[in-house]
Amino acid sequence: MEDTVGARIPDANTHLPEIQQLAGMLVKATGNGSVPATTTSLVYLRAGQIVGSTYQVMRHSVDLRNAGESEARIAAVATWWDASDFTDAERAALALTDAVFQPSAPGRERVPDDLYTEVAKHYDDKAMTTLMVVLASAGFWMNVALINKPTPTPA
Repeated sequence: MEDTVGARIPDANTHLPEIQQLAGMLVKATGNGSVPATTTSLVYLRAGQIVGSTYQVMRHSVDLRNAGESEARIAAVATWWDASDFTDAERAALALTDAVFQPSAPGRERVPDDLYTEVAKHYDDKAMTTLMVVLASAGFWMNVALINKPTPTPA
C-alpha cells in the first residue's frame, strides 16, 4: 500500500534538527526495560484516543499489531476499564493515562493520591519515573501530531 500521508510542515526536522535528538533521548529513556514496551504502546494509543489524534491512534495500533497484539486487545483500549484483556499493571498505567490526559472535575486533582498509590503497587520508583516520562513524551508527540497534522495527499 502506498503512503498517502503528508504533513503540514513536511520536513520539520530540517528546520529544527534537535527534534531527532530529543526523540532519540526519549526513546532511550523510556525504553529502559522498567515498563514493558507493550504497556508503553498501550499508553500512547490511549493518549491518542483521548486527544483525538487519528495519526497517533493509527501509528500506535500498528506498533501493537507488529508486536503481536491481538485486534481484540487493541480495540479494547478505548474501553479498557470495562475489558478483561489487560493485566492489573496495564490497567493502572491506562488509568494514569486517562487521569493525565482528561480534564479533572473542578477542584479535583488529575492524579489523586489514591490513583498514584494504586499505580505504584505495580511499578517501582524507576518504572514510575519511566511511566511519568512516557506520559510526558506522549503529550509532547500528541501536540506535534495535532499541530503538524499528517494530512492526506494525492496518491
